[in-house]
Amino acid sequence: MWDVFCRVIDNHGDLGVCVRLARQLADRGELVRLWVDEASALTWMAPDLAQCRLHGVQWHPWGQASEPGVLAGLAPSEVWIEAFGCELPEAFVAHGVAQAQSLGRPQPAWINLEYLSAEAFVERAHGLPSPVQSGPARGWVKRFFYPGFTRQAGGLLREVDLQDQQRHFDRIAWRSNHAHPGAQRLISLFCYEPPGLGDVWRQLGPNDHLLVTPGRAWAALQALRQVGGAQPSWQVLPATDQAGFDRMLWACDLNFVRGEDSLVRALWSGLPLVWHIYPQEDAAHHDKLEAFLAWLDAPSSLRRAHRVWNGIEAGPMPSLGGPMLAEWAACIDAARRRLWAQDDLLTQLMTMAGR
Repeated sequence: MWDVFCRVIDNHGDLGVCVRLARQLADRGELVRLWVDEASALTWMAPDLAQCRLHGVQWHPWGQASEPGVLAGLAPSEVWIEAFGCELPEAFVAHGVAQAQSLGRPQPAWINLEYLSAEAFVERAHGLPSPVQSGPARGWVKRFFYPGFTRQAGGLLREVDLQDQQRHFDRIAWRSNHAHPGAQRLISLFCYEPPGLGDVWRQLGPNDHLLVTPGRAWAALQALRQVGGAQPSWQVLPATDQAGFDRMLWACDLNFVRGEDSLVRALWSGLPLVWHIYPQEDAAHHDKLEAFLAWLDAPSSLRRAHRVWNGIEAGPMPSLGGPMLAEWAACIDAARRRLWAQDDLLTQLMTMAGR
């Protein structure tokens, strides 16, 4: 049994990673309890989980992890996951300690699943122990698990059958069913409020069709459209589950993505991408973005596109013409090949947990 704890910060990315993790654990025969403080997004992100139809995974409201009646009925767990630095409820920890002592069991593998980064500290910190200094679990040990892009880091989430899924994907049918009939180039837009959006909007031509995700991407585009001018071809997509989001990425010719989960999914697509990194007030995301671009071995045009898109450099965005996208596609495909040669995140996480 795995207990995975997730707090939704603001944009559901943390929840998206945890849902994919839980699903992949279940696919490998593990049982999972997913504790979430804000689960409303499950209705569109993972409707099978929201409706308790995902075999091997149950979700629980975060607050129940502190209710004595609920805790008393929990089967013992072998693994505790603190996703992205969230701290486990003290009542849950105290119950787990008492349960381990009464049953003569070792402590669960207690893992702090951190955010994704290509920065150098990831390789140094991945796997390090963190002794618990206070509270009911004093004397127990947590371990840091850092996802990453190199063999010295924790890898990326990917399904065992992902390559088979992509080989059997009917790209032509998807485009026929979801996009404007006359569009020759599909571009997905999943972003916050990128400074480079206006420049991209002005570059779109009659053969381009923009697929806009609901939420902040649509709001950013709405604000841009109020300025006036020519209107490229575009449409707003309905909210979709994670498998539907992945298929959209596979169908497009260029993907603008944001956050962590969608970046990973765009990398697995092997298609040109531009990443809108989560902005931080102290501009720490600048170094994080540069580390990613260095690992990616991105050509100069793709580096500039990222910097302009994220407001790190002044515009304009590089031209999105065919030769440029071909160069970007070669870069992303080469990165994907490197990643395929490495162990995925779940394989490494299960090894750390002794499963």
